[in-house]
Amino acid sequence: MDLRIFTEPQQGATYDTLLTVARATEDLGFDAFFRSDHYLRMGAADGLPGPTDAWITLAGLARETKRIRLGTLMTAGTFRLPGVLAIQVAQVDRMSGGRVELGLGAGWFEEEHKAYGIPFPKEKIGRLEEQLAIVTGLWATETGKTFDFHGKFYDLTDSPALPKPAQAKVPVLIGGHGATRTPRLAGRYADEFNMPFASIEDTERQFGRVRAAAEAAGRGADALTYSNALVACVGKDDAEVARRAAVIGREVEELKANGLAGSPAEVVEKIGRYAEAGAQRIYLQILDLDDLDHLELISSQVQSQLA
Repeated sequence: MDLRIFTEPQQGATYDTLLTVARATEDLGFDAFFRSDHYLRMGAADGLPGPTDAWITLAGLARETKRIRLGTLMTAGTFRLPGVLAIQVAQVDRMSGGRVELGLGAGWFEEEHKAYGIPFPKEKIGRLEEQLAIVTGLWATETGKTFDFHGKFYDLTDSPALPKPAQAKVPVLIGGHGATRTPRLAGRYADEFNMPFASIEDTERQFGRVRAAAEAAGRGADALTYSNALVACVGKDDAEVARRAAVIGREVEELKANGLAGSPAEVVEKIGRYAEAGAQRIYLQILDLDDLDHLELISSQVQSQLA
C-alpha cells in the first residue's frame, strides 16, 4: 500500500510551507507529494496569504526534491487550455527528472471562477474528454510529426506536439463519484483511478464500475491503479487525536467515520479495509501543514506497518 501526502494549499499556505512539507514527505519515506488545484479557500479558513498556482508550485518542488512523485488531485480543466497544460506538465516533468503525474478533472468550484474571472462552462465533462484526448495525444505524437484535433470545444492544427515529457508515459489520474461518464473516461484514459472522500462501500462499487469500463475499452481492469483520498488525523493517544481534530475544525467521531482518524492501530485497520475493497494507494489529506510531527507519526507507526 503506497501512502502519499495530499495538501490543500488554498486553505492558507505559502510556497515555503509547501516546500517544507514536501521535503518532510521525502525524508519520511512517503511515495509522493500532491496538491489540490484551487484559487479560493473553502469553509472557515482565512486562506491567507492567498492562493498558490499548482503547476508553478510543482515546478519549484521539481528542482528542490529528488525522489518523491509530484502531482495534482485534480488539475481543474477549466483553468488551462489543453495544449498549454500539455506544455506545462511536460516541462515540469523534465525539471523533475520524470517524477510528475497529472490528475485532471472537469473543475467544479464555481465561486473561485467568479472570484478570478475564469469562465465556468456549463458543459464540462465533454470538455474534459477532449482535454484528455489532446494532452495524451500531444505527448504520444512521434517527434517530427504533427498532431491535429478537431472537436466540439477545441481545435488544433499542425501542432508540433512539443515538448515531450521526460517519462515515456506521464501517469494520468481521473477520479470522482459519477456512475457512468467518469468510469468511461477512466477506463479509456486513466493510469490511475482515484475515489475521493468515499466510504468503503461506495469505493468498492465505483472501483467495480471502473474495472468494467476498462475491460470494455479493451485495456483490462488491472491496467489501472486504484486509490482513495481520505482526510488523516492520527494521534498516539485520544488526547492527541482530539487536539489535531480541533485544529482543523473537525469532530473526532466524524473524522473516524469519514476518514482515517484515531490511533495508528485504528488507522492501519481501516486502511486494510480499503485495501480489501481494491485500494492500492492512499492519498492522506493533511490539513494542518505546520504539524510535521503528524507526518512523522504516520511514517513511523502507520506506514511502517503497511510496508
